[in-house]
Amino acid sequence: ISIDSEHLTKTIRRNFPSDRRTFLESVLQDPDEPDPPTGSIIATARKPVEAVIELEGSKAGDTNGMEDTKGGRTRLALVSTIQFAAALNKLKEDLSVPYRIDNDARPPPSLLADAETANGSPSVVQYNSRVDLDPGSYELTVPRSKPLSPGEILGCTAPRLKDVDAILQDRYLADGRFHLEAIMIANPDLPAFRYDPYSKKLTRERYDHHEMRLLRGNAVKEAKETLPDLLGRHEVVSNVNYQELEPNPQVWGVVLGTLGRQGSLRQMEAILRQLETYGCRTCSVPSLAPVTPSHIPYMPILLSELSPAKLALFNQGSEKDGHITTFVQTSCPRLSIDWGYAFDKPLLNPYEAAIALGLARSWEETDELKEVESQPLAPQPRGVYPMDFYETGSVWA
Repeated sequence: ISIDSEHLTKTIRRNFPSDRRTFLESVLQDPDEPDPPTGSIIATARKPVEAVIELEGSKAGDTNGMEDTKGGRTRLALVSTIQFAAALNKLKEDLSVPYRIDNDARPPPSLLADAETANGSPSVVQYNSRVDLDPGSYELTVPRSKPLSPGEILGCTAPRLKDVDAILQDRYLADGRFHLEAIMIANPDLPAFRYDPYSKKLTRERYDHHEMRLLRGNAVKEAKETLPDLLGRHEVVSNVNYQELEPNPQVWGVVLGTLGRQGSLRQMEAILRQLETYGCRTCSVPSLAPVTPSHIPYMPILLSELSPAKLALFNQGSEKDGHITTFVQTSCPRLSIDWGYAFDKPLLNPYEAAIALGLARSWEETDELKEVESQPLAPQPRGVYPMDFYETGSVWA
């Protein structure tokens, strides 16, 4: 889908200084301060001509001799959904070179303002491209998570950004927040801005990372509490007949999504193997392994759509018949992240289930590399919830 690339380019130059230090100081305001009102520019983008000339010969990463690491060109990461991917290369091409203001002889464009005229239509703020557009060049990257196209992101798959500013805006060209939130989750320290190609508005987007991690951490903790206590049984008394212990009445429900291509049969089979071998992996006393319950009871479930009401039906029977204490769904990881709080029982995605079963490191753990054979995940920075569910080489893909 094509977009108005000229309007997009001028919107960036209107709002974002190409000088990195100016960008960090004027655009990335204190989180406690209110955002600029609708229709106003995010920052005064125009900078002195001397600075433009100085930046024209700079290379990527060059700080122009300044010792301050915040110097140099503003570094932007460009991402999009596949519908608008073609616009990324055009935007990169337009912003990577200085803007030739002398060639722009058309009347000044307009900017939507928050106020409205008498007839109800939005009022406009006139601006002059010779004065208000930043003529400098920007340092741009188009990241990729293979097998996706360059710059393309999914709601569950987005790259960790490297070689960009620690405090950076991610350019996002799309018509909603769902996919944008994926790269925000994967890069919690980087501010994100969204350009809507339909309304032609540039907005600052925010995400409550603390609340998300707290909710998902509580869900994983609650799921762990339903696991069989295999490690502590041998510490109570030495003459217990383990074969006479009552089986664990708690059951895990493993949901395979049947809507389109959402569900992954291989992922479901992997989760079932993890549940079947849980006791064998966690029992630390070899002599007790043969007589200790070696699996977590589970119920395979096929559903086209998940809802709190549907999953609640599985626990309407008597507890003596067993009840489902934890659900693991393979439909879409974001179902758990976005809507897990609405379910009566923990609703985990495969990554969270692996954490609960001791097979993966939690985002709450440190980023030190631990060579633990039972944890196949590569270490993630502390506090970062990975968004690599469809990425090549990922254990989830």
